[in-house]
Amino acid sequence: MAIKILHLSDIHMGSGFSHGRVNPETGLNTRLEDFVATLGRCIDRAIAEPVDLVLFGGDAFPDATPPPIVQEVFATQFRRLVDAQIPTVLLVGNHDQHSQGQGGASLCIYRTLGVPGFVVGDRLETHLISTRNGPIQIITLPWLTRSTLLTRPETEGLSMAEVNQLLIDRLRVALEGEVRRLDPEVPTVLLGHLMADSAFYGAERFLAVGKGFTIPLALLARPCFDYVALGHVHRHQVLCHEPPVVYPGSIERVDFSEEKEDKGFVLVDVERGATKLEFCALPVRAFRTIEVNVSEAEDPQAKLLKALKPELVADAVVRLIYQIRSEQLDEIDNAPLHAALHMAHSYTIQPELVSQLARPRLPELGVGSSIDPLAALKTYLANREDLQDIQGDLLQAAQSLLDTDEEEWLDEQPAIANHLGSSRVLDGETQLRLL
Repeated sequence: MAIKILHLSDIHMGSGFSHGRVNPETGLNTRLEDFVATLGRCIDRAIAEPVDLVLFGGDAFPDATPPPIVQEVFATQFRRLVDAQIPTVLLVGNHDQHSQGQGGASLCIYRTLGVPGFVVGDRLETHLISTRNGPIQIITLPWLTRSTLLTRPETEGLSMAEVNQLLIDRLRVALEGEVRRLDPEVPTVLLGHLMADSAFYGAERFLAVGKGFTIPLALLARPCFDYVALGHVHRHQVLCHEPPVVYPGSIERVDFSEEKEDKGFVLVDVERGATKLEFCALPVRAFRTIEVNVSEAEDPQAKLLKALKPELVADAVVRLIYQIRSEQLDEIDNAPLHAALHMAHSYTIQPELVSQLARPRLPELGVGSSIDPLAALKTYLANREDLQDIQGDLLQAAQSLLDTDEEEWLDEQPAIANHLGSSRVLDGETQLRLL
C-alpha cells in the first residue's frame, strides 16, 4: 500500500517584511500574516487528505534565532499535525543554522521538548517511521558546509575544485553507510537540503548563508530511493523521474526574483518502485513589476497612469519602474501615481534616468555601414564628464590596441594592462565598455 506524503520546503517564516505593512488590528506585518496563511493551507491539505507523513525540506525561518512571535505562529501551525497524529520530519536548512554552520537552534527545540511524532533532521541519519499505512525509512541529509565534512589541515594546499571533490567523496562514503543499513522491503525517502548540480537557481543563490557545495544528481538518483525530497532551491522542479528527485520550491514569494514562479507543495504516493507525485500550487500574493519607458513620450505622466491598470495593481506587491530623461522630471506629478497605486498591497516607485548620451552626436548606423572604433570611443568620451580627466590615457590605450596585430597583442597583454593600471583605476563597467 502506498504511503501518502506532503512534501514542502523553504517556508522562510518572517521574511519579506519590507514588502508589507503593519496590520493595525493585529500589530503584525501583513507579509508575516501572508506566510502564516499559506502555511496554514499546506497543513489544511495534509489533514484533509489525510496524509501519512509530512516532510519539511528545511529553512523554516530567515535565521537560527527568529523572534518569539515568528516561532510561535510557526509552531501553532505545525502543532495541528501533532493533534491530527500525522508524523512530521523537520530538516535543518542553511538558514536554520547559526552563521558558523553548527546546529539547528530554531528547530531543535522540537527534539528537546520531545514533541510526539516530530523528528528533527540535523545530521545524516536514517529514521524508521511508523505511519498509518506502514513503515517508511527517511534518510535525513541537512545542509552541509565544508567545515562539517573536512578539517582545515585536510584542505591545505588544495584547489577549490580538489576541495569540492574531496567533499563529494566524503559524503558518498557517509551516505553509502546509511544505504547499506536500509531494509530493502521498506519504502525509502532521502530528505535533503542541498544544491543539486542540475537545478535552476533562484533567490536562494543570494539568500544562502554559510559555505555549502553543489552535489551531483548522480549521488541522489539511486534505485534504493523511492523518492528524493529536496529543499533549498525556491523554484519547483523535478530533476529526475526514476526515482523522482524533487524540489517543491518555497511556499511564498520572498522577493521580486520569484515574481513569475508558482509556489506550492508536492503530494507524493510512495511505494516500492511505483511512486507518484502531484505539484499543488498555492494561491499566494502576486508580485508585479510594471516597467514603462516614458523617455520618448509626449505626455510621460499620462503614459505612466495608463500602465497602472487596476487589475494589475490590486492586492499585489508592486514596483513601478520607469525610464525618463532628466528634462522630463518636472512633468511627473507623484500624487496621481500614489493614488493609482493605492489598491496595491504595497508598492515602490523607481524612476531611472536614461543615458545622457546625446543622440545627434552619434554617427548613424544602417545596414552595411560601419564606424571607426576610435571615433566611436571619442564620441562616447565626449559625453562622459566623469572620464574627461583620463580621456587622453584611454584614447592612447585604445590606439595601442588598434595598432597591434593579434600575435603582438597576445604577447603584450601584461604591458598594456600595466599601462592602463598606471594611469588610473577604472570601475568594472568602464573597463568592460572600453575593452
